[in-house]
Amino acid sequence: MGREHAVPEDHPRVTSLRARERLVDGIAAGMTSQHGLIAHGRGEAFDYLLGEQTIASAADACEAAVATMLLAEHPVFSVNGNVAALVPEAAVSFAETVGATIEVNLFHRSDERIEAIASHLNAHGATEVLGGGAEARIPGLSHDRAVVHEEGIFSSDVVLVPLEDGDRAEALGAMGKTEIVIDLNPLSRSSQVAAIPICDNITRALPRMEAMAGELSVLDDDTLESIVEAFDPAKARADAETTIRTGDLTGVGE
Repeated sequence: MGREHAVPEDHPRVTSLRARERLVDGIAAGMTSQHGLIAHGRGEAFDYLLGEQTIASAADACEAAVATMLLAEHPVFSVNGNVAALVPEAAVSFAETVGATIEVNLFHRSDERIEAIASHLNAHGATEVLGGGAEARIPGLSHDRAVVHEEGIFSSDVVLVPLEDGDRAEALGAMGKTEIVIDLNPLSRSSQVAAIPICDNITRALPRMEAMAGELSVLDDDTLESIVEAFDPAKARADAETTIRTGDLTGVGE
């Protein structure tokens, strides 16, 4: 991993271009699928429309998500190739702080990709990564995307699923999971069914959540519960949609 350093510091799109390079490097490392590049491009378009910034309601969603993970009995952080390529350090650190199990869960699933992602996360400090040898299934789903680990997503009460696909988001909700989704599109099925939709770029949202986790971890359960209860998912989605439809896009995407 290192092509991102070829992007000059003074390039006006340095942050975006370096994220793209990390995903391209992820393909070379066997972690990211080519389909993941398409998904990232779609999300990048929504990020342009959001002004490439974390809006206030997304910051509130991050706080509610962290509080929810800290209150959970068995929180799980579901990681795919894009997440591993883009924010491995933040992913590992966040999971450790909130006591979440990391599970590699993929739409385009293969043992080789699972091993590559797990090894990459281990290299960034993860001590245990589930995913290989998973045999449980999410009810109501066909295809390999239904396959989950018995000790991970299947038995979780709260699941953080960045960059989720809509069918699986709905199926996890039907299992009674409290689902937290990071998705730049507030109109996606994933955002619509999530208990906590975070309409933000994962490269901004997860580091923010990592920092928040340290701050919120010292709070008592009553205070954490008040943070969760104050969050309104419908308002968060509406705020993101309003920003996308009416925001000032001067200079965005240049």
